[in-house]
Amino acid sequence: MYSSMETEKIKNINEFEDKTLLIVDDDNPFRERLARAMEKKGFKVSQAEGVKKGLDAVKNNKPAFAVVDLRLGDGNGLEVVKEIQNSNSNSRVVMLTGYGNIPTAVAAIKQGAIDYLAKPADADDVEKALLANPNKKAEPPENPMSADRVKWEHIHRVFELCNRNVSETARRLKMHRRTLQRILSKRSPR
Repeated sequence: MYSSMETEKIKNINEFEDKTLLIVDDDNPFRERLARAMEKKGFKVSQAEGVKKGLDAVKNNKPAFAVVDLRLGDGNGLEVVKEIQNSNSNSRVVMLTGYGNIPTAVAAIKQGAIDYLAKPADADDVEKALLANPNKKAEPPENPMSADRVKWEHIHRVFELCNRNVSETARRLKMHRRTLQRILSKRSPR
């Protein structure tokens, strides 16, 4: 039988001396909303909207916690993760992206991220990821994306990577062009 201390995976923010959290995301409304929610949970939040501002914030602050978007307007969020780990190897970094896939998850973990969440992640999921014991397996998310949503995200990602060329996207996804056009015309599933 395990004691309650051994089975407990999530710590409380009050158990940490340094409560500084850096949020790096170029989606301003999402970043603002997440910052307000994390402040209510007890974090001391600072924000940056891109790689350059994120790197500057890390050099000035050395945050204990960070939430970094993978794809930023001026570059790749992995650069910020690397700088955070260089400045404070004990920091806990969670990578966020609207385009969840295995290669980027592996790259994020190799750079020092402790977890990887698909957007739109809510504040509770972010808090759980930041405070979880890094030596134990993470809890599954409360509201994971549906299989239809994951498929939709993947198709739209490939479409964007093909410079919004329907014919090229259909060829790469090995699907009929009209089928792809139908999928692209629909709103995202929940």
